[in-house]
Parts: sequence; C-alpha cells; structure tokens
Amino acid sequence: MIYIVELEPVETRYTAQWKEHLPKQMLSRGLDVTVIQGPSDAPTDTTPGAFLNFSGTNYWKSEQLKTISQMFADGIVKDGDYFLYTDAWNPTVIQLKYMSELLGVDIKIGGMWHAGSYDPADFLGRLIGDKPWVRNAERSMFDVFDHNFFATDFHIDLFMESFPDVDTSKIHRVGWPMEYMEDVLRDYNIPVNKIDMVLFPHRIAPEKQVEIFKDLAESMPQVEFVVAQEQNLTKDEYHLTLSRSKIVFSANTQETLGISCFEGALVGATPMVPDRLSYTEMYDNKFKYPSEWTENWDSYLANKDKLIAHIKHTLGTNINMAEENEALASRLKDDFFSGRLLYEVIGDKHGT
Repeated sequence: MIYIVELEPVETRYTAQWKEHLPKQMLSRGLDVTVIQGPSDAPTDTTPGAFLNFSGTNYWKSEQLKTISQMFADGIVKDGDYFLYTDAWNPTVIQLKYMSELLGVDIKIGGMWHAGSYDPADFLGRLIGDKPWVRNAERSMFDVFDHNFFATDFHIDLFMESFPDVDTSKIHRVGWPMEYMEDVLRDYNIPVNKIDMVLFPHRIAPEKQVEIFKDLAESMPQVEFVVAQEQNLTKDEYHLTLSRSKIVFSANTQETLGISCFEGALVGATPMVPDRLSYTEMYDNKFKYPSEWTENWDSYLANKDKLIAHIKHTLGTNINMAEENEALASRLKDDFFSGRLLYEVIGDKHGT
C-alpha cells in the first residue's frame, strides 16, 4: 500500500487540486493508494506572504501523525508499504521512521521538497535561515527519506549548496504530478477573449517583487495590469482572468518551479520570465528576458525602458504566438508537470 501524507488543501492554491487529482492519477497507474488526511477544521488561511498557515499546518500534521501512530498500533502498516509525503518539510516523518525501525516494520518513505530555509529568498530562508536548528531539522528529514523528490535541477543545486555532503543516490528530479492541469484548463483556452492584460499570478511576498509590476502599471496606463491576489478571486475566476490575459509576468527572485506560468501557457497567455532560477532550464529564450532587468529595484529602474518595450512587443505578438505557447505548454507538461517519473520511482521501490 502507498500512503499519501497529503498537504493541507488551500482552495486558491494547487494543494486543493492535488487532493482531488493525485490519488486518481496514481490509481490510474495501477498504484494502490490510501490518503492520510488532516482534520477538516484545521485553519488554512495562509499566513500573509507565505504559502500556508504556520499554526494550522502543525495542527494538520499532528492529526496525521496521530492517524499513522494508530495504524502502527493496530498492525495496519506492513513490510513493503510506502509513505509519500507531498511536502517533505514535515517533521512527523522523523516519528514515522522512529516507529518503523523500533517496531521492525520495513517501509519506504518519499518526500517532495517545495522550499526550505536553504533558499535565502524563500519565506523560511528570510525568517529562520540562519538558525542551526532548522538546518539540522532539514538535514534530518532528508536523511529519513529514502527518496527525496525535486521538481527541477535548479532546486536540487540550491539544496546541495547548503547540504553538499548528502547521499545523492537519494535525490530524484521528477517534476510534479500535475498532468491533470491540461484537462482542468482546456475550456479556458479561448484566444478571441484576450485583451491587453498583463497578469501577476504570484503570492504577494518580497521575493515576488510586486512593486516592479505596479510601477509598470503606472507607466503603461493603456494596458490592464492585474495582481491576482488583490482581486480575491475563486479558482474559476482566476482561470478566467488568466485566459483573458496576453502575458503572465514574473520578476521573481525565488522560484523552484513556477506553476502559474505553466498555467498561462496552457491558456495562451505568454509567459514572460527572467533568465534565472528554475526558469532558465524550463523556458526557451523567446520567453525569457535578461535577469539583470529585474534583479532588484535599482536594476529594474536602470532597465525599465527595455522591459516596457518588451512588454509592448509581446502584447502585439501574442496572437501570433499561439503555436509557440502551445508547444511550450506541451514540453513543460512532459518535462516538469507530469508524475510519470515520480510514479516510476515509487512503483519500482514499492514492488508494483
């Protein structure tokens, strides 16, 4: 049996879609899965600027640990079972390892790394990245996992800058299991609905540099610039807004994958991303602008005219880039937004 220790679902984030689609996708590959959920009353409103609720997530994880502990006590967990943590940053994996080894149950454990204190631009990196306890905790969690899953090579390199002596045989670059997105967004790909709109689809956090986007909006009043998180949109409303946009924009200084730009490509909104971070390995040159244009506020001001000209050009050519956006979406889906490699590792180690 494969037990999915799932992230708490947040309606406006991909985690709600994972809750619905990931078990179905794994079942369709012939993998037997059971989902270990948290409590329905766990707070899920994200901490401002962050990707989850820092108190609610511990309430959620504690209930999952309670469930897992009872499963061991009842003899439900068997030799050969597999536990997949859809967020590797979960200290309960240490208690799972404690139980499995002391009770003599031979299991395998995999964890999907999204972020951590090892990334100086990430929320955790900014707030607690210099704390020895958090680095030791991350190293311990890595060591517990039999398989440490990352979506991109950039993320692996970033992780190994802080932990250069880890066992690299435990590292797997697999992309994320999001093949469902093509079906979810298919009905939103309506080219005739597009207007001169540029969308900022990211969290409002320092590493996303929304101030650059807002300054561009003031400088280009003839174009509609929309910050999605300021609109309080449902997921459907967000996808409708995305489908009307001609550009989905990033000036991020932190990104280990970038789901929203892939969503843009799926509905014909041209991704405009800096040539840095995970974007470098993911995007063709035609979708990237020079990194120095938005490395920080001063570099933006020095290159502002170039960025404005680039936006104007892309708005004017969006309709002619339909095939290129489609080709980009297809390649990204195969290389970075498919669970194929993840399922192969789990299936092979699980013995299916």
